[in-house]
Amino acid sequence: MSTRFTGRSAVVTGGASGIGAAIAELLSQEGATVTVLDLVAPDAASTAHRWQQCDVSDTESVERAVAAAAEEAGGIDIVVNNAGIGAQGDVTANSDEEWMRAWNINVVGMARVARAALPSLRRSDAASITNTASIASTAGLPQRVLYSATKGAVLSMTQAMAADHVREGIRVNCVAPGTADTPWIGRLLSQAEDPAAERAALEARQPHGRLVSAEEVARAVAYLADPQNRSSVGVCLAVDGGMDALRLRPQ
Repeated sequence: MSTRFTGRSAVVTGGASGIGAAIAELLSQEGATVTVLDLVAPDAASTAHRWQQCDVSDTESVERAVAAAAEEAGGIDIVVNNAGIGAQGDVTANSDEEWMRAWNINVVGMARVARAALPSLRRSDAASITNTASIASTAGLPQRVLYSATKGAVLSMTQAMAADHVREGIRVNCVAPGTADTPWIGRLLSQAEDPAAERAALEARQPHGRLVSAEEVARAVAYLADPQNRSSVGVCLAVDGGMDALRLRPQ
């Protein structure tokens, strides 16, 4: 196992489950001191032993958790903004309250964490922020209007943040997973009339014919956070089996 993050400190929001847990686990295995920021504690088997309870929709909670993580670890080098919620439906499906909640968590939540971490990142010689965007940032997906709006904003915010902070030595990038095999997707499938058929349809939508694994997304995040990849700035790294870029002929 690589030790490219030895001596580095990372915070991962939404790191208690799914993609966030895979990211926290990989960074920890590769030498980083990882603090998970989440409403719930990581699984006891996780190697990312540090945890700060954090609600990314609340500024006070974020500032407290980030400050505690920085104090315990002696600073912050890597921020992974992964916390987020899903939403379904066309433009008529979600109430104003649902719009505000998703925007507050998926977009403003990332801004809160980055803002709170900036003083520590400015003291690092290898600072990076990686945001979790989505295939929904760049492709029109049915019944995902609210979710897509927030993830499109994450992509634009990432690029603007990269422009603001590159000359400070802080690299800002994002990953854009395709449909991933996560607990949220599992819950959606369990609610379908025919879960097996719905899963097969989601797998067929991605050119490589399967769901993306959380571990694949984690490896992409690790690449972007790697201090050796200093020319990766303002990048949106797709991890989607070719869904965004490829146009295959029907079988």
